[in-house]
Amino acid sequence: MPPESYAFPLLDLRVAPANAQPINTTGEFVLYWMQSTHRFEENWALRHAVAEADRLGKPLIIHQGLDPTYAHANDRIHHFILANARELAARAAKLGVHYQFVLRRRRDDDRRVVDRLAARAALVVTDAFPTAGIAERTARFAARATVHVTTVESHAIVPAALMVNEEWAARTIRPKLFAHLEHALQPVRDRAPRHAVTRTLAGSLDIDALDLRTADLVAEIARCEIDHAVPVVAMPSGRAAALARLDAFCTDALPRYEERRSDPTDAEGSSRLSPYLHFGQISAAEVARAAIASVGREAATKFLDELVSWRELALNFTLRNPRFAQLKGLPPWVHETMAKHKDDPREAHYTLEELEQALTDYPLWNAAQNELRQTGAIHNVMRMYWGKSVLLWTRRYGDALKHLIHMNDRWALDGRDPSSYGGIQWCFGKFDRPWGERPVWGSIRSMSLERAYKKFDARGYERRWNGR
Repeated sequence: MPPESYAFPLLDLRVAPANAQPINTTGEFVLYWMQSTHRFEENWALRHAVAEADRLGKPLIIHQGLDPTYAHANDRIHHFILANARELAARAAKLGVHYQFVLRRRRDDDRRVVDRLAARAALVVTDAFPTAGIAERTARFAARATVHVTTVESHAIVPAALMVNEEWAARTIRPKLFAHLEHALQPVRDRAPRHAVTRTLAGSLDIDALDLRTADLVAEIARCEIDHAVPVVAMPSGRAAALARLDAFCTDALPRYEERRSDPTDAEGSSRLSPYLHFGQISAAEVARAAIASVGREAATKFLDELVSWRELALNFTLRNPRFAQLKGLPPWVHETMAKHKDDPREAHYTLEELEQALTDYPLWNAAQNELRQTGAIHNVMRMYWGKSVLLWTRRYGDALKHLIHMNDRWALDGRDPSSYGGIQWCFGKFDRPWGERPVWGSIRSMSLERAYKKFDARGYERRWNGR
Protein backbone atom coordinates (compact mmCIF):
# COMPACT_ATOMS: atom_id res chain seq x y z
CA MET A 1 0.00 0.00 0.00
CA PRO A 2 1.50 3.37 -0.93
CA PRO A 3 2.28 5.57 2.07
CA GLU A 4 -0.14 8.31 0.94
CA SER A 5 -3.09 5.89 0.87
CA TYR A 6 -5.62 6.08 3.70
CA ALA A 7 -7.47 2.91 2.68
CA PHE A 8 -9.31 0.13 4.52
CA PRO A 9 -8.95 -0.93 7.25
CA LEU A 10 -7.52 2.39 8.33
CA LEU A 11 -9.34 5.61 7.53
CA ASP A 12 -12.52 4.36 5.88
CA LEU A 13 -13.84 2.62 8.99
CA ARG A 14 -12.83 5.46 11.29
CA VAL A 15 -15.04 8.11 9.67
CA ALA A 16 -18.71 8.57 10.57
CA PRO A 17 -21.19 11.41 9.95
CA ALA A 18 -22.42 13.24 13.05
CA ASN A 19 -25.33 14.96 11.29
CA ALA A 20 -27.15 15.00 7.98
CA GLN A 21 -26.24 18.54 6.95
CA PRO A 22 -24.56 18.96 3.55
CA ILE A 23 -21.03 20.12 2.90
CA ASN A 24 -21.06 23.86 2.24
CA THR A 25 -19.03 24.17 -0.95
CA THR A 26 -19.00 27.97 -0.58
CA GLY A 27 -17.43 27.75 2.88
CA GLU A 28 -14.08 29.47 3.37
CA PHE A 29 -12.17 26.60 4.96
CA VAL A 30 -12.35 23.12 6.45
CA LEU A 31 -12.37 23.16 10.25
CA TYR A 32 -10.70 20.45 12.30
CA TRP A 33 -11.96 20.77 15.86
CA MET A 34 -9.28 19.01 17.92
CA GLN A 35 -10.88 17.50 21.04
CA SER A 36 -9.23 14.25 22.13
CA THR A 37 -6.33 13.66 19.73
CA HIS A 38 -3.85 16.37 20.71
CA ARG A 39 -1.20 15.71 18.08
CA PHE A 40 -0.37 16.38 14.45
CA GLU A 41 1.27 13.01 13.75
CA GLU A 42 -0.71 9.82 13.12
CA ASN A 43 -3.94 11.70 13.73
CA TRP A 44 -6.62 10.14 11.55
CA ALA A 45 -9.04 13.03 12.04
CA LEU A 46 -6.39 15.47 10.87
CA ARG A 47 -5.53 13.21 7.94
CA HIS A 48 -9.17 13.16 6.91
CA ALA A 49 -9.47 16.92 7.33
CA VAL A 50 -6.39 17.50 5.15
CA ALA A 51 -7.73 15.16 2.47
CA GLU A 52 -11.13 16.89 2.48
CA ALA A 53 -9.59 20.38 2.43
CA ASP A 54 -7.49 19.44 -0.57
CA ARG A 55 -10.44 17.82 -2.32
CA LEU A 56 -12.53 20.96 -1.83
CA GLY A 57 -9.67 23.30 -2.62
CA LYS A 58 -9.90 24.97 0.81
CA PRO A 59 -7.40 25.86 3.52
CA LEU A 60 -7.53 23.96 6.82
CA ILE A 61 -7.92 25.50 10.27
CA ILE A 62 -7.01 23.38 13.30
CA HIS A 63 -8.87 24.69 16.33
CA GLN A 64 -8.47 23.55 19.92
CA GLY A 65 -10.25 25.00 22.92
CA LEU A 66 -10.27 24.46 26.66
CA ASP A 67 -13.05 25.54 28.98
CA PRO A 68 -13.90 25.10 32.68
CA THR A 69 -17.05 23.03 32.20
CA TYR A 70 -15.66 19.51 31.74
CA ALA A 71 -16.09 17.10 34.64
CA HIS A 72 -13.44 17.59 37.35
CA ALA A 73 -11.78 20.51 35.53
CA ASN A 74 -8.66 21.25 37.58
CA ASP A 75 -5.14 22.65 37.51
CA ARG A 76 -3.58 19.23 36.85
CA ILE A 77 -5.56 18.48 33.71
CA HIS A 78 -5.55 22.08 32.47
CA HIS A 79 -1.77 22.30 32.72
CA PHE A 80 -1.21 18.99 30.91
CA ILE A 81 -3.39 20.17 28.03
CA LEU A 82 -1.96 23.70 27.89
CA ALA A 83 1.68 22.62 28.03
CA ASN A 84 1.09 20.28 25.09
CA ALA A 85 -0.78 23.03 23.23
CA ARG A 86 2.25 25.29 23.62
CA GLU A 87 4.39 22.64 21.95
CA LEU A 88 1.85 22.20 19.15
CA ALA A 89 1.78 25.93 18.53
CA ALA A 90 5.57 26.05 18.34
CA ARG A 91 5.66 23.24 15.77
CA ALA A 92 2.65 24.16 13.63
CA ALA A 93 4.36 26.61 11.27
CA LYS A 94 7.24 24.20 10.63
CA LEU A 95 4.73 21.52 9.66
CA GLY A 96 2.76 23.86 7.44
CA VAL A 97 -0.49 23.84 9.41
CA HIS A 98 -2.57 26.59 10.98
CA TYR A 99 -3.23 25.86 14.68
CA GLN A 100 -5.09 28.08 17.12
CA PHE A 101 -6.04 27.69 20.78
CA VAL A 102 -8.79 29.44 22.74
CA LEU A 103 -8.89 29.34 26.54
CA ARG A 104 -12.27 29.97 28.12
CA ARG A 105 -11.53 31.01 31.67
CA ARG A 106 -15.01 31.50 33.15
CA ARG A 107 -18.17 29.49 32.73
CA ASP A 108 -20.04 32.53 31.43
CA ASP A 109 -17.32 33.43 28.88
CA ASP A 110 -17.97 33.12 25.13
CA ARG A 111 -19.44 29.66 24.52
CA ARG A 112 -19.94 29.76 20.76
CA VAL A 113 -16.47 30.02 19.26
CA VAL A 114 -16.76 26.70 17.42
CA ASP A 115 -20.27 27.61 16.24
CA ARG A 116 -19.03 30.84 14.67
CA LEU A 117 -16.16 29.05 12.99
CA ALA A 118 -18.49 26.33 11.72
CA ALA A 119 -20.82 28.92 10.21
CA ARG A 120 -18.01 29.92 7.85
CA ALA A 121 -16.69 26.40 7.22
CA ALA A 122 -17.30 24.03 4.35
CA LEU A 123 -17.05 21.05 6.67
CA VAL A 124 -16.23 20.33 10.32
CA VAL A 125 -14.10 17.32 11.23
CA THR A 126 -13.66 16.35 14.88
CA ASP A 127 -12.47 13.48 17.05
CA ALA A 128 -14.68 10.51 17.92
CA PHE A 129 -14.19 9.66 21.58
CA PRO A 130 -16.73 7.94 23.86
CA THR A 131 -15.68 9.33 27.26
CA ALA A 132 -14.68 12.61 28.96
CA GLY A 133 -17.93 14.17 27.77
CA ILE A 134 -16.62 14.48 24.20
CA ALA A 135 -19.28 12.32 22.52
CA GLU A 136 -22.06 14.27 24.21
CA ARG A 137 -20.49 17.64 23.38
CA THR A 138 -20.04 16.63 19.75
CA ALA A 139 -23.63 15.43 19.47
CA ARG A 140 -24.99 18.72 20.84
CA PHE A 141 -22.83 20.72 18.46
CA ALA A 142 -23.67 18.58 15.43
CA ALA A 143 -27.41 18.90 16.16
CA ARG A 144 -27.30 22.69 15.97
CA ALA A 145 -24.65 23.06 13.23
CA THR A 146 -25.80 24.11 9.77
CA VAL A 147 -22.86 22.40 8.06
CA HIS A 148 -21.81 18.78 7.77
CA VAL A 149 -19.97 17.40 10.82
CA THR A 150 -17.82 14.28 10.58
CA THR A 151 -16.22 12.36 13.44
CA VAL A 152 -13.03 10.34 13.08
CA GLU A 153 -11.68 7.79 15.57
CA SER A 154 -7.92 7.91 16.20
CA HIS A 155 -7.73 6.24 19.62
CA ALA A 156 -7.34 2.63 18.48
CA ILE A 157 -4.66 0.99 16.40
CA VAL A 158 -7.22 -1.27 14.74
CA PRO A 159 -10.34 0.75 13.84
CA ALA A 160 -12.93 0.29 16.56
CA ALA A 161 -15.71 0.05 13.98
CA LEU A 162 -14.48 -3.42 13.03
CA MET A 163 -15.99 -4.68 16.30
CA VAL A 164 -19.67 -3.89 15.83
CA ASN A 165 -20.83 -5.67 19.00
CA GLU A 166 -19.70 -5.51 22.60
CA GLU A 167 -16.85 -7.93 23.26
CA TRP A 168 -16.99 -9.82 26.53
CA ALA A 169 -13.36 -10.57 27.27
CA ALA A 170 -9.82 -10.10 26.04
CA ARG A 171 -9.90 -13.62 24.68
CA THR A 172 -12.79 -12.77 22.34
CA ILE A 173 -11.41 -9.53 20.96
CA ARG A 174 -7.72 -10.49 20.82
CA PRO A 175 -7.79 -12.67 17.67
CA LYS A 176 -9.98 -10.13 15.85
CA LEU A 177 -7.56 -7.32 16.63
CA PHE A 178 -4.36 -9.18 15.89
CA ALA A 179 -5.73 -10.39 12.55
CA HIS A 180 -5.57 -6.75 11.41
CA LEU A 181 -2.65 -5.52 13.49
CA GLU A 182 0.12 -5.84 10.90
CA HIS A 183 -1.90 -3.87 8.35
CA ALA A 184 -2.99 -1.29 10.90
CA LEU A 185 0.60 -0.71 12.00
CA GLN A 186 1.79 0.22 8.51
CA PRO A 187 3.12 3.78 8.66
CA VAL A 188 1.25 6.42 6.71
CA ARG A 189 2.98 9.58 5.55
CA ASP A 190 1.48 12.75 7.01
CA ARG A 191 1.45 15.86 4.87
CA ALA A 192 0.42 19.49 5.14
CA PRO A 193 -2.71 20.81 3.40
CA ARG A 194 -2.09 22.25 -0.07
CA HIS A 195 -3.82 25.56 0.60
CA ALA A 196 -2.41 27.80 3.32
CA VAL A 197 -4.48 29.96 5.68
CA THR A 198 -3.81 33.59 4.74
CA ARG A 199 -3.20 36.29 7.30
CA THR A 200 -6.36 37.99 6.15
CA LEU A 201 -8.44 34.87 6.83
CA ALA A 202 -6.75 34.20 10.18
CA GLY A 203 -7.30 37.77 11.29
CA SER A 204 -11.00 37.70 10.44
CA LEU A 205 -11.97 34.67 12.54
CA ASP A 206 -13.40 36.61 15.51
CA ILE A 207 -11.67 34.57 18.21
CA ASP A 208 -9.58 35.51 21.22
CA ALA A 209 -6.73 33.07 20.61
CA LEU A 210 -4.26 32.51 23.42
CA ASP A 211 -0.70 33.45 22.46
CA LEU A 212 0.94 30.27 23.68
CA ARG A 213 4.43 31.56 22.93
CA THR A 214 4.24 34.26 25.60
CA ALA A 215 1.41 33.17 27.91
CA ASP A 216 2.19 32.56 31.58
CA LEU A 217 0.45 29.20 31.91
CA VAL A 218 0.47 29.24 35.71
CA ALA A 219 -1.18 32.64 35.78
CA GLU A 220 -3.68 31.70 33.09
CA ILE A 221 -4.71 28.55 34.96
CA ALA A 222 -5.08 30.54 38.19
CA ARG A 223 -7.60 32.77 36.40
CA CYS A 224 -9.71 29.79 35.32
CA GLU A 225 -12.90 28.84 37.14
CA ILE A 226 -11.78 25.31 37.95
CA ASP A 227 -10.81 23.09 40.89
CA HIS A 228 -7.52 24.50 42.18
CA ALA A 229 -7.23 21.87 44.92
CA VAL A 230 -5.79 19.32 42.45
CA PRO A 231 -2.28 20.60 41.76
CA VAL A 232 -0.03 20.28 38.75
CA VAL A 233 2.30 17.26 38.87
CA ALA A 234 5.88 16.80 37.75
CA MET A 235 5.14 14.63 34.69
CA PRO A 236 6.07 16.71 31.63
CA SER A 237 3.49 17.08 28.89
CA GLY A 238 3.81 17.02 25.11
CA ARG A 239 5.06 14.89 22.26
CA ALA A 240 8.73 15.40 23.06
CA ALA A 241 8.17 14.15 26.61
CA ALA A 242 6.10 11.22 25.36
CA LEU A 243 8.81 10.18 22.90
CA ALA A 244 11.47 10.49 25.57
CA ARG A 245 9.46 8.31 27.93
CA LEU A 246 8.82 5.77 25.16
CA ASP A 247 12.53 5.59 24.32
CA ALA A 248 13.49 5.15 27.98
CA PHE A 249 10.92 2.39 28.42
CA CYS A 250 11.98 0.50 25.30
CA THR A 251 15.65 0.75 26.25
CA ASP A 252 15.37 -0.08 29.94
CA ALA A 253 12.23 -1.96 31.03
CA LEU A 254 10.80 -3.55 27.89
CA PRO A 255 13.44 -6.31 27.52
CA ARG A 256 12.39 -7.64 30.97
CA TYR A 257 8.84 -6.32 30.95
CA GLU A 258 7.03 -9.46 32.11
CA GLU A 259 9.23 -9.56 35.21
CA ARG A 260 9.44 -5.86 36.03
CA ARG A 261 5.83 -4.85 35.35
CA SER A 262 4.60 -6.63 38.49
CA ASP A 263 6.74 -4.67 40.96
CA PRO A 264 5.18 -1.38 42.11
CA THR A 265 8.47 -0.35 43.69
CA ASP A 266 10.18 -0.42 40.28
CA ALA A 267 9.51 3.14 39.13
CA GLU A 268 10.85 2.48 35.64
CA GLY A 269 9.41 -1.01 35.17
CA SER A 270 6.18 0.03 33.43
CA SER A 271 5.69 2.27 30.42
CA ARG A 272 3.95 5.16 32.24
CA LEU A 273 2.60 6.26 28.85
CA SER A 274 -1.11 6.23 29.73
CA PRO A 275 -1.48 10.03 30.20
CA TYR A 276 0.14 10.66 26.82
CA LEU A 277 -2.10 8.07 25.20
CA HIS A 278 -5.21 9.39 26.92
CA PHE A 279 -4.70 12.94 25.68
CA GLY A 280 -3.63 11.70 22.26
CA GLN A 281 -0.19 13.28 22.51
CA ILE A 282 1.27 10.10 21.02
CA SER A 283 -0.43 7.38 19.01
CA ALA A 284 -0.70 3.80 20.21
CA ALA A 285 0.48 2.65 16.78
CA GLU A 286 3.71 4.61 17.17
CA VAL A 287 4.21 3.06 20.60
CA ALA A 288 3.61 -0.45 19.24
CA ARG A 289 6.02 0.01 16.34
CA ALA A 290 8.70 1.33 18.69
CA ALA A 291 8.28 -1.64 21.02
CA ILE A 292 8.51 -4.14 18.17
CA ALA A 293 11.55 -2.38 16.69
CA SER A 294 13.26 -2.39 20.07
CA VAL A 295 12.90 -6.01 21.19
CA GLY A 296 11.04 -7.84 18.42
CA ARG A 297 7.44 -8.93 18.12
CA GLU A 298 7.75 -12.04 20.29
CA ALA A 299 9.57 -10.33 23.16
CA ALA A 300 7.02 -7.50 23.10
CA THR A 301 4.03 -9.87 23.28
CA LYS A 302 2.93 -9.06 26.84
CA PHE A 303 3.21 -5.31 26.37
CA LEU A 304 1.40 -5.47 23.02
CA ASP A 305 -1.39 -7.48 24.61
CA GLU A 306 -1.95 -4.69 27.13
CA LEU A 307 -1.56 -1.92 24.55
CA VAL A 308 -3.79 -3.55 21.93
CA SER A 309 -6.07 -6.22 23.44
CA TRP A 310 -6.92 -4.66 26.79
CA ARG A 311 -6.84 -1.03 25.70
CA GLU A 312 -9.07 -1.63 22.69
CA LEU A 313 -11.34 -3.96 24.67
CA ALA A 314 -11.99 -1.02 27.00
CA LEU A 315 -12.65 1.24 24.02
CA ASN A 316 -15.10 -1.30 22.63
CA PHE A 317 -16.85 -1.43 26.05
CA THR A 318 -17.31 2.33 26.25
CA LEU A 319 -18.43 2.54 22.63
CA ARG A 320 -20.87 -0.36 22.64
CA ASN A 321 -22.24 -0.22 26.19
CA PRO A 322 -23.87 3.12 27.08
CA ARG A 323 -23.87 2.09 30.77
CA PHE A 324 -20.10 1.71 30.96
CA ALA A 325 -19.93 3.95 34.07
CA GLN A 326 -22.75 2.16 35.91
CA LEU A 327 -23.24 -1.20 37.58
CA LYS A 328 -25.78 -1.86 34.82
CA GLY A 329 -22.84 -2.20 32.46
CA LEU A 330 -21.75 -5.42 34.21
CA PRO A 331 -22.69 -8.94 33.03
CA PRO A 332 -25.68 -10.81 34.52
CA TRP A 333 -23.61 -13.15 36.71
CA VAL A 334 -22.16 -10.15 38.54
CA HIS A 335 -25.61 -8.78 39.32
CA GLU A 336 -26.69 -12.18 40.60
CA THR A 337 -23.76 -12.49 42.98
CA MET A 338 -24.01 -8.86 44.15
CA ALA A 339 -27.70 -9.33 44.93
CA LYS A 340 -26.85 -12.40 46.97
CA HIS A 341 -24.11 -10.65 48.98
CA LYS A 342 -25.27 -7.02 49.14
CA ASP A 343 -26.03 -7.24 52.87
CA ASP A 344 -22.87 -9.10 53.88
CA PRO A 345 -21.04 -7.33 56.74
CA ARG A 346 -18.18 -5.15 55.47
CA GLU A 347 -14.76 -5.17 57.14
CA ALA A 348 -14.78 -1.36 57.27
CA HIS A 349 -16.80 1.66 56.14
CA TYR A 350 -15.09 4.73 54.70
CA THR A 351 -16.61 7.87 53.30
CA LEU A 352 -15.56 9.27 49.95
CA GLU A 353 -13.67 12.03 51.74
CA GLU A 354 -11.74 9.52 53.88
CA LEU A 355 -10.84 7.51 50.80
CA GLU A 356 -9.87 10.53 48.76
CA GLN A 357 -7.63 11.86 51.53
CA ALA A 358 -6.01 8.41 52.05
CA LEU A 359 -7.30 8.12 55.62
CA THR A 360 -8.04 4.41 55.80
CA ASP A 361 -6.58 1.95 58.30
CA TYR A 362 -4.67 0.20 55.50
CA PRO A 363 -1.24 1.78 54.85
CA LEU A 364 -0.74 0.00 51.53
CA TRP A 365 -4.03 1.27 50.13
CA ASN A 366 -3.25 4.76 51.43
CA ALA A 367 0.08 4.61 49.63
CA ALA A 368 -1.67 3.87 46.32
CA GLN A 369 -4.07 6.77 46.84
CA ASN A 370 -1.18 9.03 47.77
CA GLU A 371 0.69 8.00 44.62
CA LEU A 372 -2.40 8.98 42.65
CA ARG A 373 -2.72 12.32 44.42
CA GLN A 374 0.96 13.17 44.12
CA THR A 375 1.74 11.95 40.60
CA GLY A 376 -1.57 11.64 38.74
CA ALA A 377 -1.17 7.87 38.31
CA ILE A 378 -1.04 4.58 40.22
CA HIS A 379 1.20 1.67 39.31
CA ASN A 380 -0.90 -0.85 37.36
CA VAL A 381 -0.53 -3.59 39.98
CA MET A 382 -1.50 -1.29 42.84
CA ARG A 383 -4.40 0.13 40.83
CA MET A 384 -6.02 -3.32 40.97
CA TYR A 385 -5.61 -3.54 44.76
CA TRP A 386 -6.79 0.09 45.04
CA GLY A 387 -9.98 -0.62 43.11
CA LYS A 388 -10.80 -4.03 44.52
CA SER A 389 -10.41 -2.94 48.14
CA VAL A 390 -13.07 -0.26 47.93
CA LEU A 391 -15.68 -2.95 47.25
CA LEU A 392 -15.10 -4.15 50.82
CA TRP A 393 -15.39 -0.72 52.42
CA THR A 394 -18.69 0.70 51.18
CA ARG A 395 -22.22 -0.27 52.13
CA ARG A 396 -23.29 -0.79 48.53
CA TYR A 397 -21.44 -1.86 45.39
CA GLY A 398 -22.86 1.13 43.55
CA ASP A 399 -21.25 3.49 46.07
CA ALA A 400 -17.90 1.77 45.56
CA LEU A 401 -18.14 2.27 41.80
CA LYS A 402 -19.08 5.94 42.15
CA HIS A 403 -16.24 6.58 44.61
CA LEU A 404 -13.64 4.93 42.38
CA ILE A 405 -14.75 6.78 39.26
CA HIS A 406 -14.77 10.08 41.13
CA MET A 407 -11.27 9.63 42.55
CA ASN A 408 -9.81 8.38 39.30
CA ASP A 409 -11.43 11.07 37.13
CA ARG A 410 -10.45 13.84 39.51
CA TRP A 411 -6.85 12.90 40.31
CA ALA A 412 -5.56 10.72 37.47
CA LEU A 413 -4.00 12.19 34.36
CA ASP A 414 -5.38 9.17 32.50
CA GLY A 415 -8.81 9.53 34.12
CA ARG A 416 -11.98 9.89 32.06
CA ASP A 417 -10.48 7.40 29.60
CA PRO A 418 -11.99 4.20 28.16
CA SER A 419 -9.20 2.21 29.83
CA SER A 420 -10.00 3.84 33.18
CA TYR A 421 -13.63 2.73 33.03
CA GLY A 422 -12.64 -0.70 31.77
CA GLY A 423 -10.09 -1.12 34.56
CA ILE A 424 -12.45 0.01 37.31
CA GLN A 425 -15.27 -2.18 36.04
CA TRP A 426 -12.86 -5.13 35.86
CA CYS A 427 -12.63 -4.81 39.65
CA PHE A 428 -16.37 -5.63 39.74
CA GLY A 429 -16.13 -8.59 37.35
CA LYS A 430 -16.28 -7.05 33.89
CA PHE A 431 -14.26 -9.03 31.30
CA ASP A 432 -13.80 -11.76 33.94
CA ARG A 433 -15.51 -15.01 34.95
CA PRO A 434 -17.10 -16.17 38.21
CA TRP A 435 -14.73 -17.37 40.92
CA GLY A 436 -15.37 -19.19 44.20
CA GLU A 437 -17.98 -17.73 46.59
CA ARG A 438 -16.70 -15.50 49.39
CA PRO A 439 -18.35 -12.95 51.69
CA VAL A 440 -18.93 -9.55 50.04
CA TRP A 441 -17.03 -10.63 46.92
CA GLY A 442 -19.53 -13.30 46.06
CA SER A 443 -18.06 -14.89 42.93
CA ILE A 444 -16.20 -11.73 41.88
CA ARG A 445 -12.43 -12.28 41.76
CA SER A 446 -10.96 -11.19 45.11
CA MET A 447 -7.66 -9.48 45.83
CA SER A 448 -6.21 -9.20 49.30
CA LEU A 449 -4.01 -6.35 50.47
CA GLU A 450 -2.49 -8.76 52.98
CA ARG A 451 -1.29 -11.08 50.20
CA ALA A 452 0.42 -8.18 48.46
CA TYR A 453 3.06 -8.12 51.19
CA LYS A 454 4.24 -11.55 49.99
CA LYS A 455 4.50 -10.51 46.33
CA PHE A 456 6.65 -7.36 46.41
CA ASP A 457 8.25 -4.91 48.82
CA ALA A 458 4.95 -3.44 49.99
CA ARG A 459 6.61 -1.81 53.00
CA GLY A 460 9.00 0.00 50.71
CA TYR A 461 6.08 1.15 48.58
CA GLU A 462 4.33 2.44 51.71
CA ARG A 463 7.40 4.33 52.87
CA ARG A 464 7.77 6.02 49.52
CA TRP A 465 4.20 7.28 49.19
CA ASN A 466 3.13 7.69 52.82
CA GLY A 467 6.18 9.75 53.67
CA ARG A 468 7.53 7.57 56.44
